[in-house]
Amino acid sequence: MGKQQENFDSIIKKAVEAGRLAAERQPKDAYKATERRLYALPVLRQKLADDKERMQELQEYGPRERSKSITRFTKGGVRLTKEEIFEAVVLDLQVEIDRDEFEIKTMETALQTIEGDEYYQVITGRYIDGLADEDIAAAIPCDTTTVWRNRKRLIQRLSVRLYGAAAV
Repeated sequence: MGKQQENFDSIIKKAVEAGRLAAERQPKDAYKATERRLYALPVLRQKLADDKERMQELQEYGPRERSKSITRFTKGGVRLTKEEIFEAVVLDLQVEIDRDEFEIKTMETALQTIEGDEYYQVITGRYIDGLADEDIAAAIPCDTTTVWRNRKRLIQRLSVRLYGAAAV
């Protein structure tokens, strides 16, 4: 029994340590994930507009005969009719549009929580407009250190809004 208890205690200690390390990493992960989502926002908005245009074309003219979106549904030995393939393509695109709209709405709602902050422009300037810290500092006007410090503060607030207590 002594050997089993030692193995059991060792496993518990490893699990506790792994949990502690994961808890330390979560805020950093949430911060980086928030930044990735902010950088993706302008691209996602353009993609959504393109996908909506493509959906309109699909509904107006139907699918192209040889397209990757169609050939994806014709593999596997199952024969689908052209109508079934068309429905699958439209449904697939609609799911993608809905997912992108949800992400954009989530990010815009999160951004609204910091919109009243006097340094809001450090977020939009960096992640939406792609400006350098020097350009943002000149527009506010302030020092580049102030831009960096306030961006970090606002990203942390956004992280909590997006990920809850895991970001704290």
